[in-house]
Amino acid sequence: MKIAFAAASFIALAACDSGGTAAAPAGAPFQSQTVATFDEPWAMIFLPGRDKAATDMALVTLKAGKLMLVNTQTGTSQEVGGTPKVAYGGQGGLGDVIAHPDFVNNGFVYLSWAEEGEGGFGAVVGRAKLVMGEGAPRLEGLQIIWKQSPKVSGRGHFGHRMAFGPDGMLYISSGERQKFDPAQDMNANLGKVLRLTDSGMIPSDNPFYDQGAVKSQIWSSGHRNPLGLAFDAEGKPWNIEMGPQGGDELNLVVKAANYGYPVKSNGSHYGGKDIPDHAAGDGFLAPKVWWNPSISPGSLMIYQGDLFPKWKGDAFVGALGGEALVRVDLNGETATKADQWPMGGRIREVEQGPDGAIWLLEDGDGARMMKLTPR
Repeated sequence: MKIAFAAASFIALAACDSGGTAAAPAGAPFQSQTVATFDEPWAMIFLPGRDKAATDMALVTLKAGKLMLVNTQTGTSQEVGGTPKVAYGGQGGLGDVIAHPDFVNNGFVYLSWAEEGEGGFGAVVGRAKLVMGEGAPRLEGLQIIWKQSPKVSGRGHFGHRMAFGPDGMLYISSGERQKFDPAQDMNANLGKVLRLTDSGMIPSDNPFYDQGAVKSQIWSSGHRNPLGLAFDAEGKPWNIEMGPQGGDELNLVVKAANYGYPVKSNGSHYGGKDIPDHAAGDGFLAPKVWWNPSISPGSLMIYQGDLFPKWKGDAFVGALGGEALVRVDLNGETATKADQWPMGGRIREVEQGPDGAIWLLEDGDGARMMKLTPR
């Protein structure tokens, strides 16, 4: 397999204000540049190059099922062939994309998407080789390595964010599919954070290893709709999740911990029905930060760049309903709300670029890909 970052015959994106400026919030310490636009983008990842340094080439998923290879210097892109059939509708479709830690040598990328099958719908994760430099970019050997179990009716709360930890393991967030109780059912992998090897096997040091095919996958439980998953500089996993009304939360993800949903939450059910708040000694881990009113978080990035040195180590959250970029100050295992900048649109994805710039994807049709740099 040959991997090259000078992909051939790039095509220009639809006439967008590519390379133009986009309004940044008054008083924000950054300026915004619109690089490209897409219809319903969901996730992006900068592809690693030599010495694992990020390149200017990025993959962007479009919810309807397309995967785009994007030159972020020019705003041009190519569609990647070989993507899976997705169950598009509601919150379902093509979801997250990440690269293997040893991508430069093995070419593996990971995709998550919603599929239809017996019993309804569910998220899956697949692994394939990304081939570039030999004609149009394409995926080869796509293999599903994980599935939500069981499949259920409805098209909401898939979660399906992914991240590799410093231990080389693949962590996957799984929503409870708007069914509430599965988040506490240890024989279902809905409403959980899962931990697998890079090929989808069960690590022997998982907390419930050898306790059943599904239970063995579980790293933590009691989640609602976890839509962001990231590791800090010390290797600790964090997740952001869309909670019930007034209960969006940022959690430090601890091995074998239960985060309480739907038994405990600092929010309430939509419609006003109460959920008991977290309390000391209740057997559940409370969030490090929670939001009321809700911000509808859709992504999480922990900043490790040098372009914004004062923010190094902080968490950045893309807010959908809140139409904002949110910063949370992280200090060890302590989290404190810091900034919330209105962005004039639903922010689906936050990612760090190779030069330390912060990149955003809006949600919906004609959504902007924006690059934030110091003002």
